[in-house]
Amino acid sequence: MAYLFTSESVSEGHPDKIADQISDALIDNFLAFDAESKVACETLVTTGQVILAGEVKSNTYLDVQNIAREVIRKIGYTKSEYMFEANSCGILSAIHEQSADINQGVDRASKEEQGAGDQGMMFGYATNETENYMPLALDLSHALLIELANLRRENNEIKYLRPDAKSQVTLEYSDDNKPQRIDAIVISTQHDDFDEEATMLAKIKTDLVGILIPRIKAKYPQYAHLFNDQITYHINPTGKFVIGGPHGDTGLTGRKIIVDTYGGKGAHGGGAFSGKDPSKVDRSAAYATRHIAKNLVAAGICDEILVQVSYAIGVAKPTSINVVTYGTSKVNLTDGEISKKVEAIFDMRPYFIEQRLKLRNPIYSETAAYGHMGRTPKTVTKTFSAPGGLTKTVEVELFTWEKLDFVDTVKSAFGL
Repeated sequence: MAYLFTSESVSEGHPDKIADQISDALIDNFLAFDAESKVACETLVTTGQVILAGEVKSNTYLDVQNIAREVIRKIGYTKSEYMFEANSCGILSAIHEQSADINQGVDRASKEEQGAGDQGMMFGYATNETENYMPLALDLSHALLIELANLRRENNEIKYLRPDAKSQVTLEYSDDNKPQRIDAIVISTQHDDFDEEATMLAKIKTDLVGILIPRIKAKYPQYAHLFNDQITYHINPTGKFVIGGPHGDTGLTGRKIIVDTYGGKGAHGGGAFSGKDPSKVDRSAAYATRHIAKNLVAAGICDEILVQVSYAIGVAKPTSINVVTYGTSKVNLTDGEISKKVEAIFDMRPYFIEQRLKLRNPIYSETAAYGHMGRTPKTVTKTFSAPGGLTKTVEVELFTWEKLDFVDTVKSAFGL
């Protein structure tokens, strides 16, 4: 029997995502000037206020207030009527030095034996239902908000948009787990004030269905066949949405972990990513398991896969590696046997994850909105500034865990 599945996304202007982006901007700046920095930075945003807290072990000093303001400005909180504005918001820093008790479990005389920065389990997932091996409902949810942000910045076809927004897409799947059509789309977008609420709601719905949706279909032609005249649209279903962003809802780092990963498909170990340097396996091992999952599906091992890894704090070797192929395996091996081959191909000790995926680079700001997975790998040049006029320009690879660079190795190991 056909069934429905739903995923959601939130925009870069959502309060929780503002917090994530500030935390990851701090990570990037620390790593740019000291690649061995150990950082765990949490951010809270609310009406007119930003609070930074966390632990750092680094040889560099940063103007954290200026970094936070730059992030807020780039997102688009630049008007006083938003009640949260880049130049005027108060910023309190309560960042202190990392616990020596934690650090002794991570640093080792031999870098290869670097211990895991925490205990826990991490998951990576991939499916061949999209070109980027991501769940389709989440991919569409992200796409809607990326294009909505483009419309906001263009300030041309739609002039009343504000930074805060959420989306949700419900897909109908066939009995054989193939997406057939879009059943429902939910979009709530913050907007400027209107004189009359009924007029406002009608215009926003007309604009989003008549301008945003056609742009999505044109930009992502591979999804155009999923759109139909029977889609149920819920556009700003609560009505007026003028009060938004941190003035409407307090934001915290790490509260959008399902948006950040697979939209409810697969599984999640519970650990957030943003604000954590790669010694924290919550982040690095989640990227590594996604890398494994994507390369296995791309190599033709299976149509869908979930990869789990787990660690003990301070211990380099994982306590377990497990693979689930949901009955879609194309090779004559059990999931347990596939797990053993994965363990032999991919060294999952933290140091080797960092090296394989080049994680000790300032590559994290770009991950902090619209998902950490399913993104396009690319090389960019970034420039960072520190107090005293010090600047540093670096060329880095973004989203290395999305590279299909182990497909041939996987095929060879599985005799394909």
